[in-house]
Amino acid sequence: MKIISIDKGFYAIILGLFLWCPARANTVLASTGTYFFQQQVHGTVTDASGPLPGVIIAVKGKNIAVNSDTNGNYTIAASAGDTLIFSFIGFKRVEKTVSSGAINVVMEPESSGLEEVVINTGYYTVKDKQRTGSISRITSKDIGDQPVTNVLATMQGRMAGVDIIQDGGSPGGSFQIKIRGINSLRRDGNQPLYVIDGVPYSSETIGSPDTSTSTASFTSPLNSINPSDIESIEVLKDADATSIYGSRGANGVVLITTKKGKIGKTSVNVLASTAIGKVTKMIDLMQTPEYLEMRRQAFANDGIDTYPDFAYDINGTWDQNRNTDWQKELIGGTAHITSAQLSLSGGSENTQYLLSGTYRSETTVTPGDFRYDKGAAHFNMNHRSQDNKFRLAVTANYTSQDNNLPSTDLTAISRKLAPNAPKLYNEDGSLNWEDGTFENPLAALESKASIKTNDLLANTLMSYELFRDFEVKLNLGFTDLSNNEERIMPSTMYNPAYGIGSSESLLLTNLTSRKSWIAEPQLHWKKDMAGGVLDVLAGATAQQQQSKRLYQIGYGFSSNSLIYDLASAGAVFTTANDEAVYRYQAFFGRLNYNWQDRYIINLTGRRDGSSRFGPGKQFASFGAVGMAWLFSNEAFLNGSKVLSFGKLRASYGTTGNDQIGDYQFLNSYASSGIAYQGVIGLTPQRLYNPDFSWEVNKKLEMGLEMGFLKNRVSLSVAHYRNRSSNQLVGIPLPGTTGFASVNANLAATVQNTGFEFTLGTTNVETKDFNWTSSLNLTIARNKLIEFPGLESSPYANTYIIGQSLNIARLYHYTGLNEQTGVYQVQDFDGDGAITAANDKQVIADLTPKFFGGFQNQLSYKNWKLDFLFQFTKQKNYDYIPSSAAGLPYNQPSGQVFWQQSGDKGPQQITTTGANSAAVAGYYQYAASDAVIVDGSYIRLKNIALSYNLPSEALGGIRCRLFFQGQNLLTFTPYEGGDPEFKYAGYLPPLKIYSLGAQLTF
Repeated sequence: MKIISIDKGFYAIILGLFLWCPARANTVLASTGTYFFQQQVHGTVTDASGPLPGVIIAVKGKNIAVNSDTNGNYTIAASAGDTLIFSFIGFKRVEKTVSSGAINVVMEPESSGLEEVVINTGYYTVKDKQRTGSISRITSKDIGDQPVTNVLATMQGRMAGVDIIQDGGSPGGSFQIKIRGINSLRRDGNQPLYVIDGVPYSSETIGSPDTSTSTASFTSPLNSINPSDIESIEVLKDADATSIYGSRGANGVVLITTKKGKIGKTSVNVLASTAIGKVTKMIDLMQTPEYLEMRRQAFANDGIDTYPDFAYDINGTWDQNRNTDWQKELIGGTAHITSAQLSLSGGSENTQYLLSGTYRSETTVTPGDFRYDKGAAHFNMNHRSQDNKFRLAVTANYTSQDNNLPSTDLTAISRKLAPNAPKLYNEDGSLNWEDGTFENPLAALESKASIKTNDLLANTLMSYELFRDFEVKLNLGFTDLSNNEERIMPSTMYNPAYGIGSSESLLLTNLTSRKSWIAEPQLHWKKDMAGGVLDVLAGATAQQQQSKRLYQIGYGFSSNSLIYDLASAGAVFTTANDEAVYRYQAFFGRLNYNWQDRYIINLTGRRDGSSRFGPGKQFASFGAVGMAWLFSNEAFLNGSKVLSFGKLRASYGTTGNDQIGDYQFLNSYASSGIAYQGVIGLTPQRLYNPDFSWEVNKKLEMGLEMGFLKNRVSLSVAHYRNRSSNQLVGIPLPGTTGFASVNANLAATVQNTGFEFTLGTTNVETKDFNWTSSLNLTIARNKLIEFPGLESSPYANTYIIGQSLNIARLYHYTGLNEQTGVYQVQDFDGDGAITAANDKQVIADLTPKFFGGFQNQLSYKNWKLDFLFQFTKQKNYDYIPSSAAGLPYNQPSGQVFWQQSGDKGPQQITTTGANSAAVAGYYQYAASDAVIVDGSYIRLKNIALSYNLPSEALGGIRCRLFFQGQNLLTFTPYEGGDPEFKYAGYLPPLKIYSLGAQLTF
C-alpha cells in the first residue's frame, strides 16, 4: 500500500543542527585528570534534628565524592580553594570553599511551597510559581507507596481533573483515563498522549478480541511501564500546557519521567515485598432454601404441578440440602503477589548512573495455576563536561511480561449458578459432570489465554551550549514492542456427553509488533531583556510508527497435546495480516517573557503534519497563549504576614486530534480469505474520502493559586471550558452501498466544563512530628452542544443535544401491576406497545457529579503513615440478574415476590419462563430507570505505614519496613458489587495487603 511521504527534506534539519556542536564535545566523555590533594577535610553534617547520615559530599569539578556516616561525620581529600558540594534529597544544596581542615554544615529542608517545585512540561521545565498552564503532578514518594503494577493505578484520586477507572481485577488488567472529560464521539478517540522521557508512547490496544482474556478490555500496552522506575508523573491539561504537542494534546498529555542516578559513591538498594489480594465486594445471593422456594413458587405460578426432567435443581436430581457459595468457590480465592527490585546508583559530579532490575509475580483469585509474571530493567546515565557546556542523558527501559490467565471470567457464572448445584470434582479428582446434568464451570478454565509482551524504550538527549544563553539539543527515541497472544479452546472444556473430541479443538493466535522512532532537534535561548527574562524555544519533530498484525485460527488437532502447535492443526485460517505505517512531522516553538517575576506571558505553537489525512488536509496549526500575574510580588503586598503567594493565570488555545487510525481516507481492500476457482480474492474495506481532517479542541481556562502563612496553606482553583468540534466519526451508510460507514467530519461540538480545587495544608510541623494534608475536588460537566441534523442521523437514538455523551436512554418504570404482578413501564407514545425507539424517553447521566481524593501524610520520628481516600458522586447500574426470577438461576437474597392480586411486591411474579408477560416485564425493567441507583462511594484507596530502623542497628545499613494496602475499605450505599467498576459480570478490582522491606547500603 502506498504510504504518504511528508517532507523528505526535513531529515536534513536534524543532521544540520547536530553538526553545529563542536567536535570537542565528542571527546568530553573520555576526559580525565590527575589531582593533587594537600589535606584531609573533615566535619559533621546536621539538620535541625541532629546528624544527617547519607549526605553526599563531592569536590566540585573532580571525580571525588563520599557519604556522611551514621553520625553525620565525613572525611574527604581536597585542596585549599576547592569547593565542596553537600547534597541530600529533601534538603537545599550547600556549597563551601575549602579554607581549613574542618567544615561543619547545617542543612536546611527544601521549601515545600509552590515557588520551589520544578515542573516538567515536556520540552521545557518551569518553576511551579511561574507556570501559566494547568499541570498536576505526583512523584515517586506517592508512587512507591502503592502495591500496583499499572502506572495509571498510581494516579487514581491524586489529581484534580483526572478520572481513572480500573477495568478489572485480573492480573495485568488495564485502566480507563479521562482528562477533563470525553472530547470525541469515537470511543477510541479520547486517549491522552503518553510521553516517557521525551519519547511518545502509543496507547493503542495491542490485543485481539479473539485472544484477549475475557476481562473488560483488551491488553493494555501501559502495563509495560514499570511504576517502581518512575520518578514523577505530570499531567498537562489546558491549552497553554498541551498546545505545544499540537494534534496529540487534545485529550491531555501524561509525562512520565523515570529515575536518574545521583551523585555519590555506589549505593545498593534492595526492595522486596509480598502481598495477597481478594475481591473487594461480593453480592449477597440466595442460599438453597430461599432459592428452592423461589423455584417452587415459579412452577406454581405457571400452573405446573410436575417438575420437568430437565429441572435438575428442584426435581430431586440434585441434592436439595446442598448449599454452595459459588462466588467464594469460583472468585473467592486469594491472589499471591511477590515483588523484588535491586538497583545500583552513584557517580561523580559529572557522571551519574542508575541500573535497576524488577520482578513481580501475581496469581489469580480463580481456581487453577494461573500467573502473571513481569520483569523490568532500567538504565540511566547522565554526563556533563567539565566546562558544563555539553550534556548527555541516556535512558533505556525493557519490560517482559508473561500473562497466563483463564480465557473465561467466572464472575458472571458464580452469581447465577444454583446454590444446590453439584460439587466440582469427583472422588478421583476429575471434573464432575453429574451424569451429564451439570455444566461444570471449571471446564471453562481449560480454555487458557497466554499473553507474552516484550517492550523496549530507549532515549538519548544531547545538548551543547554554543555560547552563553544559547543551547542546541537533540532528542532521539526508539520503541520496540512485540506481543504474542494465544488462546486455546480444547475439547476438554465441553461436557463429555456431547462427544466432542480434539478434532474440534481451536487455537487462536495474535502476533502484533510495533516499532517507532522519533528525532527532535531543538534550539533554546534565554536572555535578560528590558527588566525581565525572555525564554525562546524552537524545534522540530520527525516520527514514524510501524505496526504489524497477524491473526490466525487453527482448527482440528489429532490430540489436545498438540494444540499449541499451529502446524498440527487440520485447517489454518488467517483472519487478519496487515501492516500500517504512521508518519508525523511538526515544527514547534515557545516564547516566554517574565517581567520582574510579576507578569508572565507564554506563547506556544505547533505546525503538525500527519499521514492519517489526505492530500491538502495533512497539515494544521495549533497554538495557545497563557498569562500569569504574580500579585503577591507587588509592592502593596510585600511583607504580608498572611498571604505568602498569589497568582492569577489564564490561557486560551487550540489542540487537535488525529486518533482516527491509519489509511482511513483511502480506498482500501483486504483479502477475502475465500478461494474462487483456486484464487483468493479481495474485498473492499472503506471508501475514499480525502476531505476529512483534524478534530479541533478549543480550550479556555482561568485559575487562581494562593499560599498562606508561609505556604503552610495552599489553594488552587481553576475553571475550564473545552469545546471539541469537527468530530471525526464513521458515518453509517445504507447496506445497499456495500459499506458499513464512511469516515468524515461532523459539525457536532462537544463541551466539557468544570471547576478544579486543590487544597494543601501543613497541619503540624515540629521536630519529631509532621502532618500534611491534600484535598482535590473536581466538578465536571459534559454536554453535546451542537449536532446539526442529529434527528435524521444514525445517532438520533444515541445522543441528545444539551445532554452528556455518557447517557443512558431508559424506559420509565411505573411499578408493579397489582393485578398481574408484572413490572410496568410507561408507554410514552400511547400506542399500546413498548418499543425502544418511542418509549425510552428517560435520560440518565452517568457522568460523575464530582470526584476527588483526600490524602494525609504523617511522620513521627522514624514512623511514617500515608493514606488516601478516593471519593465519587455518581449514578450507576444496579446489579441486574441474568434472568427473570423463577428460572434456574440465582437471584439476590431477601427479595419479596408478588403472589396474589393486590400485592405490591416489590419484585414481580416469579416464572419458569412460561409467563411471557413476566419475561418481557423483566427485560423492560432491566432497561428502565429503576436500575439506575446511587453508585457514590468513599474508598480508602491506599494506605502505607513504614518504619525506618536506626542505621546503627544494622551497622550503617538503612532499613525500612512497610505495610501497604490498596482498595481496603469502601463506604457506599451501592449493593450491586464494586461501585467503581462499570462492567457487570467481570471480576472487580482486588483489595491488596502488602508487607515488605527496603535495604540501602
